[in-house]
Amino acid sequence: MERPVHTMSNLFAQLGEANDEAAIARFIETHRPLPEELRLHEASFWSASQACFLREAILQDADWADVTDELNVNLRARH
Repeated sequence: MERPVHTMSNLFAQLGEANDEAAIARFIETHRPLPEELRLHEASFWSASQACFLREAILQDADWADVTDELNVNLRARH
């Protein structure tokens, strides 16, 4: 069975955030860089339900895991 492929826009919509390219770029720019020792779902800017979703996406290697990993990398990048 083929795993569904989710985009960053889909992830932001799932999290209840604005999901157009400009909004996603602003969100990442506003919240980066995350400290290396902080897990993505532990960041203070997530609501409890958002944090739970992100944690489960990674722990269960859900079909959201790849795009969640991508967000994690983007939030850690220093620009």
